[in-house]
Amino acid sequence: MTPEPLPEIWFLTGSQSMYGEETLRQVAGQSREIARLLDESPDIPARVVWKPVLTSSTEILKVCRDAAVEGAAGVIAWMHTFSPAKMWISGLDALSTPLLHLHTQANLLLPWGDIDMDFMNLNQAAHGDREFGFIQTRLGVARKTVAGHVSDPRVVARVGAWARAATGWSAMRTLRLARFGDNMRDVAVTEGDKVEAELHFGVSVNTYGVNDLVAVVDEVGDAQIDSLVKEYDDLYRLAPELRPGGDRHQSLRYAAQIEAGLRHFLDAGGFRAFTTNFEDLGGLRQLPGIAVQRLMADGYGFGGEGDWKTSVLVRTLKAMSAGMPGGTSFMEDYTYDLSPGQELVLGAHMLEVCPTIAAAPPNVEIHPLSIGGREDPVRLVFDAAPGPAVVLGLADMGDRFRLVANEVDVVAPPHPLPKLPVARAVWAPRPSLATSAEAWITAGAPHHTVLSQAIGVEELHDLAEMTRTELIVIDADTTTRRLADEIRWNQAYYRLARGF
Repeated sequence: MTPEPLPEIWFLTGSQSMYGEETLRQVAGQSREIARLLDESPDIPARVVWKPVLTSSTEILKVCRDAAVEGAAGVIAWMHTFSPAKMWISGLDALSTPLLHLHTQANLLLPWGDIDMDFMNLNQAAHGDREFGFIQTRLGVARKTVAGHVSDPRVVARVGAWARAATGWSAMRTLRLARFGDNMRDVAVTEGDKVEAELHFGVSVNTYGVNDLVAVVDEVGDAQIDSLVKEYDDLYRLAPELRPGGDRHQSLRYAAQIEAGLRHFLDAGGFRAFTTNFEDLGGLRQLPGIAVQRLMADGYGFGGEGDWKTSVLVRTLKAMSAGMPGGTSFMEDYTYDLSPGQELVLGAHMLEVCPTIAAAPPNVEIHPLSIGGREDPVRLVFDAAPGPAVVLGLADMGDRFRLVANEVDVVAPPHPLPKLPVARAVWAPRPSLATSAEAWITAGAPHHTVLSQAIGVEELHDLAEMTRTELIVIDADTTTRRLADEIRWNQAYYRLARGF
């Protein structure tokens, strides 16, 4: 994947002309400094771009329109002095990028002995932002509000979470996804309304014949294959039979050929996400394994069995977590350990788990696959790194999309898994396996998910607000009764919000 430029977040400052040029110069200097502090923070994964102080409805409307035209991932707004909110009506109505309302002020401490009316006129955010808050609520503007001084790490961390969500939505709105083949037959939850997905999220989902990919794979030359095989040898621990001279080395070379062809197909078409289906492999001799795993590691979205919705989520969370510690992967709850008081989920998939979540350098192995009817596929095998994580699923409920998230704790497998020839993660769901599973099933959430150790619930909540998508969170405080009530309330809310 071609490296993507750092997204821009525009910093907008509201004021008005009645204060005079000298006050407005001070406003500009102070707001520029706050923008600089945000821009230099490692917690904010974007360029924070300061824009000139806004003092009229014409200026506000123009900058709000320009934000979308020029591709800003979002805007941060601060009312440094009292900015009458009627000036913001047209601009906020036209704004189509995510909005964060930063309720702050230039000074951390009040200079009590020196406060005069000039100081009071300059430092009016305490009520200027309340005026701005009213008009946002009156217009029904989706936004996040963060209050506090930018020297407070907690404030910057919350702005950073919003910026990561804005980056994810920006990636989603321009996402092109290639489906190689259709969905696994007779499976319900991987289906969905692709037209509604493009209307709601902006993602374009289109299907290609698998043999369209095969034609590209067949054109891959030996030099590309040699280069990838060497890369595998440098990065991973190759099984002896896959090494040069080993009796399965040609299988490794063909896996590398699939990767090179798949990368070329995706990049040539501007695709940042894709799906495969073991039931529809056309002329491919292997189900793509290591190719899919490495493409996910490079930021592509993926969903198995034609699951385009989960592929969209993988890509979105990859964009949100760029540069963050911890990995993000396609995942599936596979089986349970129901030891009383120590219940665990064993998550895996046939082959396609991303090595960004690995606890140690993966092994490259080859094993039979009992489904698909093709040659034995090559794959990366590893255990996931321990630590807190979130598991996220996206379901099409017919009248809306629903996100369901579960906070979990990934743990080291309590016993070795010498006969399980796939990458895997073991986790303890919060608040318990029983409550988590009951809540997940009650919510109608899918069996394919995204597991992320880089993204948390705050970022997911911000993303849901930006996209106006229902989000159900299962955490340490969840009870199945309260969650069932929440789903009923949501059902009423979202139907009313759609209008008649």
